[in-house]
Amino acid sequence: MDPITVIVTALVAGGAAGLQSSAGDAIKDAYAGLKALIIRHFGTKPEVTVAVEQAQESPEVWTAPLKDALTKAGADQVPEIVRAAQEVMRLAEPEAAKAGKYNVTITGNVQGMATGDHQHVEMKFGQQT
Repeated sequence: MDPITVIVTALVAGGAAGLQSSAGDAIKDAYAGLKALIIRHFGTKPEVTVAVEQAQESPEVWTAPLKDALTKAGADQVPEIVRAAQEVMRLAEPEAAKAGKYNVTITGNVQGMATGDHQHVEMKFGQQT
């Protein structure tokens, strides 16, 4: 799943969970943390802040504008936001997360991003022999 889809899915799922009294505090806290992180990074972009707030109230109407606003803002390029979205999904849908449903596939020119548990990063520069 691409990072923007994970972020949007987490915002919609977290927003829906936040409206339910049966949702656990961990989900509500993770969702609030994700929203705060997005607002901290992109709070000067009203299209992002409006879409984030409106998607909680009307996800069926605001999911597409939210995805567009986050894509244009470059939310998928902020590793902390991607990790926070993955955490929301891990809590909201633990079985799907365990099965790898919310694994992130990076495309494009991203440098220095590592996600997931127990990462192993190997970087080689210059000519290889």
